Amino acid sequence: MPAISHRLREKAPVPAPRTAAPEHPPASPGESTATGPRPTRTASPGHLVSRLAARLTPADREVLWLYLLSRIGVAVTAYCARWLFPGDRATRTAASVLSPFERWDWGHFLHIARDGYFPGHAGPWQAGWDNREAFFPGFPMLLRAVHVVVPSWAAAGLLISFAAGAVAVVALARIARLYLPEAGAGRRTVLFFLLSPCAIFLAAGYTEALFLAFALPAWLTAQRGNWRLAATLTALATTVRISGGFLAAALVLQYVLTFRGHRDLRALPWLALPALPAFLYSWYLQAHTGDWMAWKSAQERGWFRDFHTPWEAWQHTWQAAFDHTQSTGYAAMFQAELLAMVAGLLLTGLLIRRRRWPEALYTGLSLWALGTSYWYTSIPRATLLWWPLWIGLAAWSLRNPRIKTVYLSLAGPLTTAVALTFLTGRWAG
Repeated sequence: MPAISHRLREKAPVPAPRTAAPEHPPASPGESTATGPRPTRTASPGHLVSRLAARLTPADREVLWLYLLSRIGVAVTAYCARWLFPGDRATRTAASVLSPFERWDWGHFLHIARDGYFPGHAGPWQAGWDNREAFFPGFPMLLRAVHVVVPSWAAAGLLISFAAGAVAVVALARIARLYLPEAGAGRRTVLFFLLSPCAIFLAAGYTEALFLAFALPAWLTAQRGNWRLAATLTALATTVRISGGFLAAALVLQYVLTFRGHRDLRALPWLALPALPAFLYSWYLQAHTGDWMAWKSAQERGWFRDFHTPWEAWQHTWQAAFDHTQSTGYAAMFQAELLAMVAGLLLTGLLIRRRRWPEALYTGLSLWALGTSYWYTSIPRATLLWWPLWIGLAAWSLRNPRIKTVYLSLAGPLTTAVALTFLTGRWAG
């Protein structure tokens, strides 16, 4: 497990001035430029796009080029999968172009966006209920909005993830460059991130890309001392996943630890903003089900996420992985869950050792939430949300070039296997 560069420990806690890094854009779109104030006029969509592109540095464009190449690779893999792995081996017609991405959790997001949470007064009081209230409303609401313009639901979901992923990789690279002075640190971090074993979920109509499109810019703006914008972006992240609450806790801790440097008391009320989306969603669920924690109850019913001690959860997952009680596909899945938990614990320990307390709190809360169920579920996917992991791997590989070779050699086959598993829908052996 990589250690984050020792320069992180030596870095002053006071956020660097925004003018200290010329590669970053101005703090707000409305700032004046060196040539004078911007003319007052209504900007066309093309003008807005060109202005956005102008704010990108050459390093950002290089990262986006890498991102685009990875999306092309996913598209080629999906195209091949629908021809080589059809549901019926005797078929002479491949499935639709977007069908490989319509798997598993996508059905829940589609049903929420299309029909709502409780269509026709249906709900958890009925047998066979799909427990859709376990999923927060941010992604389905955006999916419904994009569907107004994009007729295909699946295409709308892919478009959201594609755009959100582009925002996420640029923000991730900028965060990495704040922490690591080496040339190419941002590109190396994004490379490891895009080749992570569960990277396929960034390309599908899932919540990971959208969450990171809010969470990573939120963390980046917090490092620059813009607490209001950071809190607003964190609130948007909380509409997408409960992990936004973990980010909010890290943000508060970062504010406290750096208070001597900024002394911005006016930003303090803004730090409560991320709690609002979770409260409103719980209020909505209570009005329909009578249960303020209906989203948690749905997870318990559908995914065995009722509370167990960490050692009980480890034991149950270990038994499912190695005691031959599950089919080979599910056993492999539980083995991956155990490996991801170990990686998360090592990462959190290293962050504590380096005194990166806010990031350690973020990953620690994530591990606690995922590691106190009956057994582990979705921890490998959660690694996508742990940005210190990818920065740490990049730092390690920059000090030891062999690490990059080892990572690519191991991650390549794993990433391909997980992608094909998702795209073909064949998880269980």
